[in-house]
Amino acid sequence: MAGLIEMTSDTSLNLSECRLYGILDLGYVRKSDATYAAEAMIKGGVDLIQLRGKDQSIEELVELAAELHELTAPSFTPLIVNDHAEVASKVPVEGVHVGQDDDSIEVVRRKAGRTVVVGKSTHSLGQARAAQREGADYIGFGPIFATPTKPDYRPIGLKEINRVHLDVSLPIFCIGGIKIDNLEQVIAAGAHRIAIVSGLLKAPDIVEYARACKKLLTLESEIRNPKSEI
Repeated sequence: MAGLIEMTSDTSLNLSECRLYGILDLGYVRKSDATYAAEAMIKGGVDLIQLRGKDQSIEELVELAAELHELTAPSFTPLIVNDHAEVASKVPVEGVHVGQDDDSIEVVRRKAGRTVVVGKSTHSLGQARAAQREGADYIGFGPIFATPTKPDYRPIGLKEINRVHLDVSLPIFCIGGIKIDNLEQVIAAGAHRIAIVSGLLKAPDIVEYARACKKLLTLESEIRNPKSEI
């Protein structure tokens, strides 16, 4: 079923329940500090963690993914690896995330050799719709604001957030320049889920930063979906 991550033989986590996606980018964190950052993310309540290492070899990513998965699995925090489905064929990570210029979703699943969640980066409404047709389990949508992580992409801005949620039924994680200082604007524009990179990794206290973001996102969810009073 799309959007369902199998964590163990009897435990699963539905992507629709996820709100905060933390990206562990080795461009911001030294490899030697990756486990510390992952532990802090987990403690702070991040729902998914993505390992992104643009300058690392497959062998290095396999080694680090295996190390990180020993931390994420006991907490039932899905670990997603960026770009390289080959890592998923060697380490029991829960998913793979690809960009517009990477392997197709079909190829990713074939390379992984098993059932994994596959997410796709999208930078326009057209790409978001195409990713849904292609069979993505979720999408990243952005960059919402200018970000050094994606310097070649023009920011989408806030106005398209509501539209993409009307057009695409997949879980959508808004990304790009999102920080605690502008998170309320992003939520007010219609975002249900977000992904954070530098704001989280460069925070003086990753745990407290994640908790503050999660609190805003959880409050938004409760306002939009109030529980019925008995």
